Amino acid sequence: MFDPHRATLRYKIASGKCLGVAWLALGSAAIVEVAARAKPDAIVLDLQHGLWERKELEAAIGIVPPEIPVLVRTAENTPYAIGMALDAGAEGVIVPLVETAKQAKKAVAAARFPPHGERSGGGLRPLADFVGYVAGADKLVVMVMIETARGVKNAEAIARVEGVDMVFIGTGDLSLSIGVFPEMHHDHSVACADVHRACKAAWTPCGVFTPSLDVAKMRRSQGYRMVVIANDMDLLARGFNQASAGFGAPRPAAAEVASATPPARIGN
Repeated sequence: MFDPHRATLRYKIASGKCLGVAWLALGSAAIVEVAARAKPDAIVLDLQHGLWERKELEAAIGIVPPEIPVLVRTAENTPYAIGMALDAGAEGVIVPLVETAKQAKKAVAAARFPPHGERSGGGLRPLADFVGYVAGADKLVVMVMIETARGVKNAEAIARVEGVDMVFIGTGDLSLSIGVFPEMHHDHSVACADVHRACKAAWTPCGVFTPSLDVAKMRRSQGYRMVVIANDMDLLARGFNQASAGFGAPRPAAAEVASATPPARIGN
C-alpha cells in the first residue's frame, strides 16, 4: 500500500532497471498475498478486464507491504476510475487506451490534486492522514497505455506529456487494432519498436505487456523498462493443465485387475 514516506516505485523507475511485475486479474486478495511473497518489483491489479470489486481491491492493496509498489490498471481514463484506484491505496495507475497527448494530459490531471490537477480529495486511506498524503502525492506514478494504431502514430507526443512517468504497450489490443490478431507477426513487432523508439526520443521509459517469462526476458534485453513476468490466469491454467496431463489416463487398480482376470480352469 502506498506510503508517502516509503514510496519506492518512482525510485525504481529512475534506477533504469527493467521492472518485472506480477499481473493479477482474478480478483483474489489471497492470490495477491501469495504473489507478494515472491517479491516482484511491483504488482499490477487489473480493473479493466479483471474481476476486482472495490472491497476486494482495498483488501488486496492493504496486504502488500509498502516496499512492493501496487499499480492499478484502471477500467478507463476518467477522473472517477483513476481517483478510485488511488484512493484504494495504489502507488500508481496504468491508464488504458490512450491515443493522443490530450488524453494523456487528462489522465495526469485526474491523478493530481489541485492546483496541478483535478483529483477529488477523499477515500478512507488518504483521509487517515490527508495532509501527509497530499504532501507526498507527487510520488504517485502515472503510466499510460498505447495499444492502438492511432496511439502508435502519436506515441512521441504522448510520451512528452509532462507527468507521464512511463508509456506501456498493450500488445493484445494493439494486435487487434492493426489487424494482425491472433498472430504477433512483423507488423506488430514494428509497431512496438516504433513506440519504444518514440519513448526514447522523449526520454520517457517504455514498458510492454509480455505473455511469458521467456518473452519478458527478451523484452528486457531490448531495453524495455517494465515487463510482466507472471499473470495469475495463465499460471493457474498452466498448472491445472500440467497436472491433468501429467496424471494421464487412469490405470486400473490391482484389485480391479484381479477381479477382471478369468479364474484358472480346474480339470477338464
